[in-house]
Amino acid sequence: MQPAISVLGMGRMGSALAHALLKAGHPTTVWNRTPAKTAPLAAAGAEVAASVRNAVAASDIVIVNVSDYQATQSLLRDPDVTGTLKGKLIIELTSGTPDGAREVQAWAGRHGIRYLDGAILATPDFIGTEAGTLLISGPAAAFEESRAVLGALGGNVQHIGADPGLANALDSAVLALMWGALFGALQSIAVCRAEAIDLETLGKQWSATAPVIDGLVADLIKRSAAGRYAADDETLSSVSPHYGAFHHLVELMAARGIDRTITDGYEAIFRRAIDAGHLHDDFASLSLRGASVTRR
Repeated sequence: MQPAISVLGMGRMGSALAHALLKAGHPTTVWNRTPAKTAPLAAAGAEVAASVRNAVAASDIVIVNVSDYQATQSLLRDPDVTGTLKGKLIIELTSGTPDGAREVQAWAGRHGIRYLDGAILATPDFIGTEAGTLLISGPAAAFEESRAVLGALGGNVQHIGADPGLANALDSAVLALMWGALFGALQSIAVCRAEAIDLETLGKQWSATAPVIDGLVADLIKRSAAGRYAADDETLSSVSPHYGAFHHLVELMAARGIDRTITDGYEAIFRRAIDAGHLHDDFASLSLRGASVTRR
C-alpha cells in the first residue's frame, strides 16, 4: 500500500502533482480554497477535504503548492492545523526565497513538524514524467523517507543539501539563466522587426547558433568555478570583442528607437569590468565581485 498524501492547492501545478500521485497509486486527499477546482481530482479518485485541518489529518505527508509562503503561513499556522501537523512531514513546493524556506523550517521545528523545501523546474505537463525535475533541500533522512513519493512527481529528483534554502536558491539561479535567454529573445525580435527580418529566419539562426551559446555558457560557469578569469590558450572570447560587438547593437537600437532598458544594464556591467582592468581578460572576469552586478 502506497503512503497516503495530502496536497494543498489545486492550481495547474498542484492539480498536476495530485494527478501524478493518484497515477502512482497513492491515496490522495486534496484541498483548495475554491472547492470547484477539486472536482477533476475527485473524479480521478482523490478524496476532497472540507478544510485544511481535515486535509492534513488524512496523511503523514503534506505537499503544499500555493501562491507564496505567505499563503502557506495563512493555511498552516492556524493553531488547530499546526497541532494536527505535529510529527508529520511538510513538503513545501511553493515558490519562495531561500530565507523564506529557512524561516518555515525553523517554525516547523519549533512545533515538532518535519520539513522539506522544494523547487519545481518544470511546467505542469512535465509532472509525473521522467523529464520532470524537482530540487529538494532539507534533512537527508526526510528526503530518503519521501524519495518514492517525490519520484512519482518527476524522474529527476535531486536532494541538493540539508540547508532548506538551497532549493529556492538554485531555482532562482536557473531562472536567471532562463530569463536571460527570454529577455534576450525579446531584444532579438525587436531588432528583427526594426530591420524587417522575418522572425522565421531568426528562429532558424537560433537553432543553428544555440549549440555555440550553450558552449559559451558552460565554459563561463566552468571557468568561474575554477577562478580562471585571465585570458589563456583556452579562452573562447575575452571581454574586448564582446564589448566591441555590443556597441554595434547599442548603435542599432538607438537608431531604431528600440528600448534599451536591458542593454543599459549590460553596459554598466561591462564598464565595471573594464574599469577594474579586465578588458583583455576572459569573459568570466565579469563574474568577479567589483566587476559585475554580483556585488553585495
